[in-house]
Amino acid sequence: MQTQEKRTYQAVIGLEFHVHLATRTKMFCSCRVTYGEEPNTHTCPVCLGHPGALPFTNEKAVELGVMAGLALNCEVAPRAVFARKNYFYPDLPKGYQISQFDAPICTNGHLDVPVPEGTVRVGITRVHLEEDAAKNVHVGESGRMHGSVGSLVDFNRGGTPLIEIVTEPDIPSPEAARATANHLKAILQAIGVSEADMEKGQLRCDANVSIRNPDGSFGTKTELKNMNSFRFVERGLVRELERQQEILEGGGRVTQATMHYDPVTDEVHELRSKEYAHDYRYFPEPDLLPLELNEAWVRQIKSRLPELPEERKARFVEQYGLSEYDAGVLTADGDLADFYEEVAAQADPKQAANWTTGELQARLNEAGVEVAESKVKSGHLAELIGLVENGTVSRSAAKDVLGSVFETGDSPSTVVEREGLASMGGDELSGIVDEVISANPDEAERVRGGDKKVIGFLVGQVMKVTRGNADGGRVRQLLMEKLNGQ
Repeated sequence: MQTQEKRTYQAVIGLEFHVHLATRTKMFCSCRVTYGEEPNTHTCPVCLGHPGALPFTNEKAVELGVMAGLALNCEVAPRAVFARKNYFYPDLPKGYQISQFDAPICTNGHLDVPVPEGTVRVGITRVHLEEDAAKNVHVGESGRMHGSVGSLVDFNRGGTPLIEIVTEPDIPSPEAARATANHLKAILQAIGVSEADMEKGQLRCDANVSIRNPDGSFGTKTELKNMNSFRFVERGLVRELERQQEILEGGGRVTQATMHYDPVTDEVHELRSKEYAHDYRYFPEPDLLPLELNEAWVRQIKSRLPELPEERKARFVEQYGLSEYDAGVLTADGDLADFYEEVAAQADPKQAANWTTGELQARLNEAGVEVAESKVKSGHLAELIGLVENGTVSRSAAKDVLGSVFETGDSPSTVVEREGLASMGGDELSGIVDEVISANPDEAERVRGGDKKVIGFLVGQVMKVTRGNADGGRVRQLLMEKLNGQ
């Protein structure tokens, strides 16, 4: 019986990012950009789309858009044109969105993304400026349109400056998509273009995904919309690729559609069919002049670009002797990298990396807080490293000290004194080592006979008696001295 060869499926993924720019005012008016304030308190005739109200371009937003494009290795257009993107929706009071269409500010860039297998080069198709829509607030338990009893509109967000970043379909897997998103976010934060806080809606991500045909051509793509975490981007893509593969293996045909990933059920559902592309009837915005981007001005912006995450990672490896992995973890978050450098200026750089990426980051992740919000300051961690190095506290006790500092913000020395966590030393520790040797004569004899593996057991017994308040290295040294001496 002849068996059919199993087909190998290759994912084709492209991402689209909507990023709030770090400006004080909106894209085309003087209303303040705010988050979490009373609804509809920062509006005006321009951002509400009243007849006769004329927009004007926020120069800072243009500068930040150019800066983002330069950081993504894009070509900056000498001339960019705003356009009207026409569609009707409750959160769009004008009936159109001011965006850019065939003349965006930046094109033809790329992003080199570190992945476990090496580096993936992801092309950047375009970076363009636009205004955000208002925010629909669906009334009901789920907070979503489905199942709600009604919807309200908060126009505070309407008109917030955005850049849309569109990648080429160069991303080979859901894991690489998550890495791309994280890498892009780190760049945007490093250059100060955006806070990129997904909980505030400052960074939103859509994904286009298909399975490549056997002849190498692209298959029919679907779109996953408005995923609010990069973990969900990865999980949503995994599920959508599984769905497409099942359809193809069953002899079916994937249809173009907009999909929604539900993180609660870990499933994807079709929101609406997209057999035909929307006709947004783009045309040049008649109330705004084209942008003429002077070369000297662009060069001046480029000269102000700070150190990018990949450059900082390379410097951490060279300057501090860190591994590629540790340097990558630290530089993936600009605030964490800043924190580390402050600690490394006061303590051993490798120990600073170990504590920052290990114990501290574990506590940050568990508590769901950022390092900038933590009560543990760089001086605290440097002091704690010093206490371990000089033998004041054992490494195991130091973990408890860090936990207390994390909760209270007190200095490590204060915690050590208050909680009695200082390492046991001198005659007291020597006496406990003698007691452990006497209580474990067989193991002691094996060490004397050259079996060094057993020394770990004896160290553990001493640490148990001292409740961890002893330096493991010093305990091991005492045991070897006493047993070899006997």
